[in-house]
Amino acid sequence: MWELRSSTLANIFLLLSVAMNFSVSHVSAAKQFQNETDRLALLEFKNQIYDDPFGALNSWNHSQHHCRWEGVTCGTRHQRVIALTLRHKQLSGTIAPQVGNLSFMRSMELGENQFHGGIPQEFGRLLRLRVLNLSSNAVGGKIPANLSYCTEMIVIDLTSNKLEGKIPIDQLSNLKKLKGIYFTKNNLTGEIPSSIGNLSSSLIGLSLGFNNLEGSLPLEMGLLKRLVQLVLAANKLSGIIPASIFNSSAITVISVTSNYFHGNLPINMGLTLPNLTLLAVAENNFSGNFPTSITNASRLKELDLSHNKVSGQVPANLGDLTNLQRLNLERNLFGGNSTGDLDFIASLTNCSNLRILSLSVNTFGGNVPKIMANLSNQLTALYLGDNQLSGTIPEGFGNFVNLIRLGLEQNYLSGVIPRDFGKLQNLQLLRFDDNQFSGHIVSTLCNATTLYNLNLSTNQFEGGNIFDNVLMNCQNLQYLDISQNNFNGIISPHFLQTHSSLIYMKIGGNSFSGSLPPEVGKLIHLVDFNVSHNQLAGGMPISLADCSDLQNLFMQSNFFQGTIPPNLASWKSIEQLDLSSNNLTGPIPKELQKLQFLSYLNLSYNDIEGEIPNTGVFRNGSQISLTGNNKLCGGIPELEFPPCPVIKGKTRGKLKVIILLSIVLPAALLVLGALLLYFLVYRKRERRMVAGFSSMPTRNNELLRLSYHELVRATSGFSPENLIGSGNFGAVYKGRLGKYGNKLVAVKVLDLQKNGASKSFKAECKALRNIHHRNLVSIVSYCSSIDSKGDEFKALIYELMENGNLDLWLHPSETTDQATSSRSLNLLQKLNIAIDVASALQYLHDHCEAEIVHCDLKPSNILLDNDLVAHVGDFGLARLLPKPVNTSSEQGTSSTIAIKGTIGYAAPGNYNLQPFYGQDVT
Repeated sequence: MWELRSSTLANIFLLLSVAMNFSVSHVSAAKQFQNETDRLALLEFKNQIYDDPFGALNSWNHSQHHCRWEGVTCGTRHQRVIALTLRHKQLSGTIAPQVGNLSFMRSMELGENQFHGGIPQEFGRLLRLRVLNLSSNAVGGKIPANLSYCTEMIVIDLTSNKLEGKIPIDQLSNLKKLKGIYFTKNNLTGEIPSSIGNLSSSLIGLSLGFNNLEGSLPLEMGLLKRLVQLVLAANKLSGIIPASIFNSSAITVISVTSNYFHGNLPINMGLTLPNLTLLAVAENNFSGNFPTSITNASRLKELDLSHNKVSGQVPANLGDLTNLQRLNLERNLFGGNSTGDLDFIASLTNCSNLRILSLSVNTFGGNVPKIMANLSNQLTALYLGDNQLSGTIPEGFGNFVNLIRLGLEQNYLSGVIPRDFGKLQNLQLLRFDDNQFSGHIVSTLCNATTLYNLNLSTNQFEGGNIFDNVLMNCQNLQYLDISQNNFNGIISPHFLQTHSSLIYMKIGGNSFSGSLPPEVGKLIHLVDFNVSHNQLAGGMPISLADCSDLQNLFMQSNFFQGTIPPNLASWKSIEQLDLSSNNLTGPIPKELQKLQFLSYLNLSYNDIEGEIPNTGVFRNGSQISLTGNNKLCGGIPELEFPPCPVIKGKTRGKLKVIILLSIVLPAALLVLGALLLYFLVYRKRERRMVAGFSSMPTRNNELLRLSYHELVRATSGFSPENLIGSGNFGAVYKGRLGKYGNKLVAVKVLDLQKNGASKSFKAECKALRNIHHRNLVSIVSYCSSIDSKGDEFKALIYELMENGNLDLWLHPSETTDQATSSRSLNLLQKLNIAIDVASALQYLHDHCEAEIVHCDLKPSNILLDNDLVAHVGDFGLARLLPKPVNTSSEQGTSSTIAIKGTIGYAAPGNYNLQPFYGQDVT
């Protein structure tokens, strides 16, 4: 019996053991399966990230358990993911929907990254989620309404994204534990529904600013008794703010700036909101008087009532707000243009932390109180502009050593600038414009080297050389306006050269004289430039074209003369140009019609002549003024100028004259030529020869020593703008040798890749080393070196001939600039040039140690200096022939068996291969 019972117990125990083991294994397998779900969800999250600059997800691999991955937190009991924290990682990608499988998730912190796409609907499955932070990303789409399933939610922060659509308050109001809704800086629309009142027992922070919300605030918002922060700024909300909101004593922050609210601010709001630290109701339509009870909100740090229609006097005890740091009352109707309007300033001396005080654009009257100098030395901004203040600036403003911005503009202040302003060394903006200040500017004003905005316009300041004496030390000026004063002297070139940061410069309405220095071209950031109504003279600097960002240029009512530089057409942004009432002459540059943004052009009352263009700005008579230029013609009919004379080929009268001249002129030229040949060719040649030899320099004049890098600097890196011409063996660049007094030179760079280039260099050096004549191009130096790429470099440096070569004068091409194409040589000049060339050839053939044959004589190799004296150049094909011992013997002859020179050009008489007896061969 006992054996049977024992056997039965053993079987029962075995069954129980098997059942227990099966249960434990099943639970373990289920737990492992759930952990695998979390791991796979995290890997899908990683797969959606395409940029991880900090390597935040490098640890997300199979080498360790996912609970140890960076940013992942797991619970200790089940080893399930309960938090994902990856803020400030600059991750780029979308948020994987599989994140919704992290069913134990309590906190998701993904702010300050670059996520885009939408918020996955699967987030609604995160029933344990308490904190959702996706702030400062680029997430778009709508806010999922099914977030209402996350019944444990406490905070939703979606600030600074691209979300749109309506706020699902009706659904989110079911989240009874929700304390914070932060949806600021999105594109949300619609109204704030009344269901917001359902969160009365939990909501602490509501931030919906910088969206496109509209409509009025629901009365139910007054039920949010636990509300601490209310931010609705920068929307399209309107109506009257429910008075019940101002009865929520827990509120510390109210910001409704930039909306369309109206009505009066509650008189007792300072009593009902004792914990208020920030009140910002600016840029609305509030009216009524200043809420005097606000002085009871002793914790208030920022008070901004600006841009409204609030009126009356400011409470004299406003300084009871001893914690006040920022007070902005600008653009209201405060004050009454009376002497006691600023009495409240005395109490503000109790506010030791006051940093910003703005009272501008009101009707405050009286003098600036002396006690204002006792305000906190922590003050960084003081704005008193556009009021009715009078009197002088009291001494003591120099105590504001931390002051950055000071505005006193548009008042009736007078006197001089106090000397202690030199102590304001942190000043960045200073406005004294539109007052009655006088006297000289204190020389220490620019001790504030950080000053970038200075406006002294429309006063009675005086003095000469303000640029060098005062403004020179303002090294960071960007906006300068000293117009409408009594300043005189010149515009300092050094000031212009050292203040290239200027964007806005107005000096009109003074008595500045002299010329406008070419250094104005250094102001490469200049947008607005006004020198009108002064006594400036001289020409318009062509360097103005370097001010490529210029939009507005006003130079009217001066004494500028000369022509309008055509290169001003290089401006890309010019909108307004006024050159009226000057002494400008010449034609209107046709290039001005290419300025596509020019909408106002005034050239009236000058002495401009010629045809008026008819395209661009010249098509619209309302945009241009040309009155007082009686020599103009043409243009659109609206301008009412006479038509220009029409030249239709050759008229009959002119044709008769031309026919007559074509007969008489050749005969006269023959006679004249015969006479000139005797008097000029023979006699003058002798004088030229004597002058030519007497002007030869000695070899004691050593050549300049120039390196490759000096030539690079001289030609601006062999810039195409400095290219003068090119030939068979290289190119010629204009250069300026700064090391030698800005001497102008022509740099001939040999292209050594071409056959014969190196030989040409040697030939030219050999020919030029011992020859000196006034009608030969003077060599300045030569350079045989290595360039920046390590290649061989050879160049010859000549004295620059300003008038180019003879070919440009005889045969100007279509590509030749207008100034050159209009030039011509008269008969006497041509004869002089011929004599110069003959003198040079006679010297080469008869007066050198070895006879030199040029071999490439042509108009393009004859250069003209400023006086049109000819100089023979380019000796790259020259040959040196030794002097014969006996000129009568046959050995004294030298023959050429090939024609050298330019392909397609050879001088007459050289087509036959004849013995050479001294004449030049081309």
